[in-house]
Amino acid sequence: MSKTRGRRSWHDNAMLVAPGVVLDPALKAAGDSAVFWRVPRLGLDCLRARFRRHAYARHTHETYALAAILDGCETFFHRGRQHYATPGAIALVGPDELHDGAPHDERGFVYRTLYPSVDLMREVAEEISGKPVLHPPRFRESVVHDPELAALLAEAHRTLERPHEPLLARDARVVSLLSLLIVRYTDAGAALSAKPERGPVANARAYLDARFAEDVDLLDLARIAGLSRTHLIRAFRRETGLTPHAYLLDRRFRAASRALRRGEAPAFVALRCGFCDQSHLNRVFKARMGVTPGAYRAA
Repeated sequence: MSKTRGRRSWHDNAMLVAPGVVLDPALKAAGDSAVFWRVPRLGLDCLRARFRRHAYARHTHETYALAAILDGCETFFHRGRQHYATPGAIALVGPDELHDGAPHDERGFVYRTLYPSVDLMREVAEEISGKPVLHPPRFRESVVHDPELAALLAEAHRTLERPHEPLLARDARVVSLLSLLIVRYTDAGAALSAKPERGPVANARAYLDARFAEDVDLLDLARIAGLSRTHLIRAFRRETGLTPHAYLLDRRFRAASRALRRGEAPAFVALRCGFCDQSHLNRVFKARMGVTPGAYRAA
């Protein structure tokens, strides 16, 4: 797990069994499982778990806890009463808020949980509002039924688990998810300005054009554009129809097409154009051309 890509270690994402969770052999035998890992660069912890018998004692976190329920039903005590979260729902717990958690019945539940730091949530809230936030965002509800957002949370979570996922893709999904949660469900929600940002987006595009083969960091790209991360993602999509990461993949695809037309070998093209490996190039290329890079080169 020491493989590096560009100037960064691919992880950030060292996986660990969640401390204090599913250590009892009897619970393992019952089908309980949990995997925990950290993404220090973002100030984020992650947990995916299946619990049929495990029940959390009442406790608090220094972080937020945002749990997308994928299957079954979790019940938990929070803010003085009992709650129930089913598929399509997100359980929302703030820092220092007392809560527990357990399967509602013998079927258990499956979930993916993000634990963003207070600093990360405050940063995103300030990027949305465009001004300093005096207090960290506070969720208005303990459970929200929002299948669209629950699916986005689960996908962002899976992205963080894939070791070779580009930084730009991981960062953008996490920041977009947190901004939507803050806007829809906290006391700090505020809409971003819809004014055109052609100059900043043009700067970001020029940066991506010049560095399409690199693992670009969303924070670096936002600094180049002179916008916050959340503002950049929305402005970029508004101006180009693509997210920054989708635009980066498009530029890699175009560069690969030119190299293949010159007769370069697909394995070399994949390495030079910023793809993880040849199979990654194959997937991206076939999705856009309908043929493999090898077939395109031979033609």
